[in-house]
Amino acid sequence: MSIPVFIGVTLILFGGAAYMMGQAISITWRPVAHVIAYGALLGAGDRFLVFALFGGELNSLAGYLIDTAVITAIGLVAFRITRVNRMVSQYPWIYRRSGLFSWAEINE
Repeated sequence: MSIPVFIGVTLILFGGAAYMMGQAISITWRPVAHVIAYGALLGAGDRFLVFALFGGELNSLAGYLIDTAVITAIGLVAFRITRVNRMVSQYPWIYRRSGLFSWAEINE
């Protein structure tokens, strides 16, 4: 697979889908394990699109693992950012933001 195909299909197309997946899972208060499971499914879809549109190898284990790792990482980042935003905005009397990926209890 070439670098432009990886950037276009994996990062832009499926990365965007992974970001929205992470947000949706976080907003509905589902566990983080769902991001990993759905990331694996998106990785399979990514492999198929690369195969069908660009003649990539469908049964490439290394390609699947790399694509799935990137897609899952994007989903996990989106999950955590959205979870922090939800905790800080939904419980402002308990939590404050202490970084992009974390919150802390307010000690008065």
